[in-house]
Amino acid sequence: MDKFRIEKMTLSSLDEVMQIEALAYGQHHWSRESFVAEIDNRISTYNCAYTQENKMAGYMGLWKIIDEAHITNLAIHPDFRRKGAAKCLLLNALEECYREKIKYLTLEVRVSNEGAIKLYESFGFKSLGVRKKYYQNNNEDALIMWSENIFSENYKKRYEDLKGEIGDLILR
Repeated sequence: MDKFRIEKMTLSSLDEVMQIEALAYGQHHWSRESFVAEIDNRISTYNCAYTQENKMAGYMGLWKIIDEAHITNLAIHPDFRRKGAAKCLLLNALEECYREKIKYLTLEVRVSNEGAIKLYESFGFKSLGVRKKYYQNNNEDALIMWSENIFSENYKKRYEDLKGEIGDLILR
């Protein structure tokens, strides 16, 4: 597996973000203006994963509201899928949530995106419902997934296990 450095998304990283966004979501992707607004949004945090060769492997966004964090998007360049970049971004998000006393994480994911669902399940997310016809481009349903309280003993153990498994992939 590759190693990745996690950095805050900046305006200067948007060209690479937009390339990955288009590759991940086709013509139904976020606009550059949406990312600019998110970078400036006081409740959001957007991070990018970079390889040792300084190539952007992917990015992830979080909205932090009181004690919940909502994963707005997580996209990985096709060349770096299943190489640990998404796990590094998620582990980094967990670390942020622990620092900021955020207890729960939530997200929506396409019901057909089995790879992403498995990834989220490995981080302890469970499907707690469905948003019917959530995705506008094809009316596909979305699973609503939630973590348990990350401060629970059960989840802290999972976090330590994940850190042991993934921690070496993050360049610090």
